[in-house]
Amino acid sequence: MPARAPVTIVDVGYRSTHFWVISAGKARLLFDLGWPGTLGLMRANLVRMGIPLGEIRYGLASHYHIDHAGLAEELKRLGIPLLVLATQRAAIPGMKQFTKPHDHFTDIGLDDNVEITFAGSRALLAAIGLAGQILPTPGHSEDSVSLVLDDGSAFTGDLTLEAMAYGPEAETVAASWRRLREAGATTVYPGHGPVYPLAPRDA
Repeated sequence: MPARAPVTIVDVGYRSTHFWVISAGKARLLFDLGWPGTLGLMRANLVRMGIPLGEIRYGLASHYHIDHAGLAEELKRLGIPLLVLATQRAAIPGMKQFTKPHDHFTDIGLDDNVEITFAGSRALLAAIGLAGQILPTPGHSEDSVSLVLDDGSAFTGDLTLEAMAYGPEAETVAASWRRLREAGATTVYPGHGPVYPLAPRDA
């Protein structure tokens, strides 16, 4: 069996939002998908970072807010299939209500995506050389998901920090972080702000 290519993580983000390219050799996944109307900037950042657009095998949005999935349809039209979990599908049509004409948002089609299950995510990721899984992590939004690699890297989008969760949201957020820890998450790559180590819950 050939050796698995080492995983690299590159931030191609802008406007305070991180868009992570996670690569195993020349097979890449884009986690979070740009602001609407900024395809030129996304492409320029990919070129600057030495990442050919054609090597991105899939796009995955942590959740369907405009700063995390704004370019999903445009990227699809450039040949990057969109991975969608069942918990996310209902959130997609609502994105346009948070945009204005000057945002140049392109509606995301529902019938040409790659719909996968959480249970099936490990096999799909393995097919592009990534050892890991996609998990449901509601808290910031009901459709939020995270990608956790077996090396402990966790891409969490806007999952609310445990210390910042109050009221009815607090238990949902706590359960999402428990799920991440149980999956072996040790380093958090958030949608905004710096990368940070994930302390054990009893630390």
